[in-house]
Amino acid sequence: MTGSSGAAAAPSRTNATAGARRVAAAFERARSDGRAALIPYIVAGYPDADGSFAAACAAIDAGADLLEVGLPYSDPLADGATLQRASQAALAAGATFASSLALVARIASARPGVPLVAMGYANQLIGGGDGRDRAGALAQAGAAAVIVADLTPDEGEPFEAVAAEAGIGVVYLVAPTTAPARRALVAARSGGFLYCVSLVGVTGARTSLPPTVRTLVRDVTAVSPVPVAVGFGVSRPAHVRALVGAGAAGVIVASALVDALGRDGRDVAALATLVSRLRAATSG
Repeated sequence: MTGSSGAAAAPSRTNATAGARRVAAAFERARSDGRAALIPYIVAGYPDADGSFAAACAAIDAGADLLEVGLPYSDPLADGATLQRASQAALAAGATFASSLALVARIASARPGVPLVAMGYANQLIGGGDGRDRAGALAQAGAAAVIVADLTPDEGEPFEAVAAEAGIGVVYLVAPTTAPARRALVAARSGGFLYCVSLVGVTGARTSLPPTVRTLVRDVTAVSPVPVAVGFGVSRPAHVRALVGAGAAGVIVASALVDALGRDGRDVAALATLVSRLRAATSG
């Protein structure tokens, strides 16, 4: 996520794709409404295929502007305890990359107006090649963009090329540890939006966000040609209002929503209630 400063950034290969344009349009619709975009997260296959589909539809119906779909993985290095548990439960229930694609396609068909952003890891999506097959499969399933949590622009050009051919955006991440001089480089290479990690550490609902997050969001937004969405630790409406006040174009909520589903992952009503409350807070 941080890496070396490297050379000046070339324009993003994927920000002009059809998928990235769908993402940009969702952010623009929210901005036109005087608010930030809300991006809930669900784990594909958790607690099972039908359960994750129900959670996705509930999140969208309760106010999601975009939906992030986590692809279960055995070694999710950026994920905290909640998302690790959900990912492991999905894998134990039989989730695979193929079944995750089927879920994306099912959501895209049922709720075509909301862009879907897949999230995974380089070993899972790219492996030892360039990721052409998986980028194409995600696009065909209906994903508008993909987040590869452990991919940096320094190593991402081959995947950006095949993603651009497939028509989807590649979303990069910046963190509090990303050097200020590097933020513009990463932002310029991001397709659709830029994921701003609010804190140093892994995902997980927090009771409060770091006091430095306002400055971080403001500084990252100042150098980003694409909308900046903030995630990690966001769990309550007050957090959303704070991030909107700092200038975030979008807010990503993950662990808190998985927690809301309960230990069995099936309390869709509780998830919908929390999404509705978070959506109300996106006006600041």
